[in-house]
Amino acid sequence: MALSNLHILVVEDDSVFRQLITSFLRSLGATVEDAEDGQQGLVLFLEKDFDIVIADLSMPHLNGLTMLKQMNNLKPELISVVISANYVMTDVVEALRIGASDYLIKPLSNLHMISDAILAALDPTTSRKYQANNYYHELNLNLDKLRYDESAAAELQGGLFPSNNRSKGSAYINYTIFKQQDLSRYFVDFAMVDKKHVICYMADLGEQTYQYAYLSALLKSTIDQQLKSARQHKSQSIIDPYAMLSIVNERLVDSGEECQVGLVYMVVELTQLRACIAQAGRGLRCYLRNSQGLLPLFVGQSEYLGHKQWQFGTRQFRDMLPLESLCISTLAAEHKTLLLDSHFKGVMRTVALPDGGYLQLSLNS
Repeated sequence: MALSNLHILVVEDDSVFRQLITSFLRSLGATVEDAEDGQQGLVLFLEKDFDIVIADLSMPHLNGLTMLKQMNNLKPELISVVISANYVMTDVVEALRIGASDYLIKPLSNLHMISDAILAALDPTTSRKYQANNYYHELNLNLDKLRYDESAAAELQGGLFPSNNRSKGSAYINYTIFKQQDLSRYFVDFAMVDKKHVICYMADLGEQTYQYAYLSALLKSTIDQQLKSARQHKSQSIIDPYAMLSIVNERLVDSGEECQVGLVYMVVELTQLRACIAQAGRGLRCYLRNSQGLLPLFVGQSEYLGHKQWQFGTRQFRDMLPLESLCISTLAAEHKTLLLDSHFKGVMRTVALPDGGYLQLSLNS
């Protein structure tokens, strides 16, 4: 059967709907256990090894998002599918933050939407077939609506930015993004892949303001999907900047958006202090920072992402010394000056400076 050998946990407080999902997934060959609230679901999760969790959000005792966060802390590679009757933007943001593979809205027109979401999460190469089958990939559908609702878009994008001044293994990452309007043209993120590798990236989302939240979410969800695949030992693309630029470009093209996205993507191997950097577009610049200041790094550029005929250029490999830092910055002279002054404030709205900013990855002493 389609879902054979999968152990699935269904957490849903509606007993009728819970039984429908459980029976349906069992009919496809999965081993399924169920819980009626988040607290009961967490107890089961601690007792047994599940491949996938399907969860409602609004539940007594412990809500779905809190439950999934605790589960994800215990098992970062966990695949989760959220099903909710409440379409609240903050819930979508948090679902993306914890790496939910899909966000389905009740009532479901067809239970096969759940199995298709599971199959797409297990094998990203099936995503095109998944969409071609005319089942709604609700997360992307709802994000698409954000292009026409600026307040919702600003709320979503703001929630996607990471916390500033974060330690990732033996690396320390901080950043500043300046924006003159509610939405930011620039987006940053970073993550620890495993004990040896940390990734960070900065994106220039182009000229079309209405796309900024949508493209931020699309970028983050694409990279988070590869992050989960790495933690499941299915793919190592996340630590290959060449592969990641190609994957992001394919996702942008598949979205149907007319866009030009610039992206600098860095991977640092922390035991060997070895960095690999790739870049698309020309609006960002990379630097090595040490006691002498900022040393520009030559990273072969390719065209902006978002085109079927996109072709990749080159990668830059760099051995680092302790106390050195890697930086990505926009081109404005004011941004470079503030970077040298170690002015790290996260996301700032100001009309005194041009849109843009910088990100810095430092090695702990």
